[in-house]
Parts: sequence; structure tokens; C-alpha cells
Amino acid sequence: MLYAREGCHLCDEFLVDLSLDLGPAWSSVEVEDVDADAALAARYGLRVPVLEVAGAVVCEGRYDSDQVRRALGL
Repeated sequence: MLYAREGCHLCDEFLVDLSLDLGPAWSSVEVEDVDADAALAARYGLRVPVLEVAGAVVCEGRYDSDQVRRALGL
């Protein structure tokens, strides 16, 4: 799950990096707009983008290919 916000340049960059790094496999990542839910907005605030795998935060703010690949077993 990727927690992001519309109009966030870091979120946009994160998605580009994710798609370039993982290719077609990235399409299985769900993107949740934190501003669409008050609880998510309160939880993540300005911390977006936040990528979680199996409920654990893998990376936050900037894309980290090594951490993502380890978390996905690639």
C-alpha cells in the first residue's frame, strides 16, 4: 500500500521511481489518497509518501530501491 496525496511532488516522484524499478510488478501496489480519509490524513500528515508492505513501513518520503526489493523478496 502506498499512502500518498494528490499534488505532492514527492509522491509523484515516488510513483515514477517505483514503476521504473519494479516494471509491471508495481501495478499490484494500491495507492491510497490520505486526504480522502480524515483518519489517514491525521495518521500520515506531511509524512507522505509512505510505502507499507504487509503492514510494515518500508520507506517514507523518498524511494529506496534496496528496501523495497528486500520487503518484496526480489
